[in-house]
Amino acid sequence: MDTDITKSDYSLFPSPCYVLEERLLRRNLSLIRRVAEEADVEIILAFKAFALWKTFPIFREYISHTTASSLYEARLAYEEFGSPAHTYSPAYTEEDFPEILRCSSHITFNSLSQYERFYPLAKESSVSCGIRINPEYSEIETELYNPCAPGSRFGVLASQLPEELPEGIEGFHCHCHCESPSEALEHTLQHIEEKFGKWLPTLKWLNLGGGHLMTRTDYNVPLLISLLKGLHERYPQLRIILEPGSAFAWQTGPLIAKVVDVVENKGIRTAILNVSFTCHMPDCLEMPYHPEVRGAKTLEEGEKSSLPYVYRLGGNSCLSGDFMGSWAFDHPLRQGEYIVLEDMIHYTTVKTNMFNGIHHPSIALLHEDHTIEVLRNFRYEDYRDKMD
Repeated sequence: MDTDITKSDYSLFPSPCYVLEERLLRRNLSLIRRVAEEADVEIILAFKAFALWKTFPIFREYISHTTASSLYEARLAYEEFGSPAHTYSPAYTEEDFPEILRCSSHITFNSLSQYERFYPLAKESSVSCGIRINPEYSEIETELYNPCAPGSRFGVLASQLPEELPEGIEGFHCHCHCESPSEALEHTLQHIEEKFGKWLPTLKWLNLGGGHLMTRTDYNVPLLISLLKGLHERYPQLRIILEPGSAFAWQTGPLIAKVVDVVENKGIRTAILNVSFTCHMPDCLEMPYHPEVRGAKTLEEGEKSSLPYVYRLGGNSCLSGDFMGSWAFDHPLRQGEYIVLEDMIHYTTVKTNMFNGIHHPSIALLHEDHTIEVLRNFRYEDYRDKMD
């Protein structure tokens, strides 16, 4: 794992702590900017995966806009990132929509009924409006993350669109990827053009959503650029937009925790940490997936290890299922020992919660010159005021 954090650094951070490494973030941002320039597309940051606003000055060196899925995210774009948001929500409300309009440059409606309800307000502004489409195709294997599953609440089917698009629909938005390779986009474009091709020449923009994991080591970046260039050639009037989330913060930093206790039951040893999977790493349980642990070998279910010390890692909440397992270590774990869970910045930092009132990990930025900036320490008052 590429990192600037060594064992001697662990004690320099609050415990527990998410640590974002600036060098790794800039590496991702540089690649994303290169793709945008070579393919002549706009790539924007999706707040649902990363919203650490104190790092926005770094992002603004590479990108100009962001995408929002709620009023609060739209305000974050407008007030903290400094540019209006590309906003999509499954459903807007009368209470929120005027403020969303103020904070947005693009608004995508999830349904024709939402468009009919809110377009009269939107057309009085300079906001560009679009509709989310559902190509009825996705290569996402985990059903929880598949927006194109049968019965999905997301997007309009081609069969539901009129022959001529309603007034004011200037773009289509399609999202059906999740940490996907460029080959998935190739197949998705075939389905989009097959089902929605007759409307594409009438549009100004096409938003291909997120899930394009272009910063992953094995991602086929040349294919991505080629696909986007080909799309430009077929529809030269289209402004093409991608809004990945994970790609920006992919493998940019760990969650550093400590062992609080080690317990054993029926031959299963569990190292209880001062963090919680359900509170601080919810994707591990939702997806589910085993994060890499620095200095340990991840064991698949039933796999035997040549290393003698095998542990579950347990969270410190009272949820019985707040654990993951198993990892093999070359030494027995002891109270106070650091456990480094890799790649815990994207999605994890925005999905955390304060269930059980458990102490929330701090957030720190490790600068390129190796200085540490603590972006946020959480206190009792953060939990208390959330319950107010």
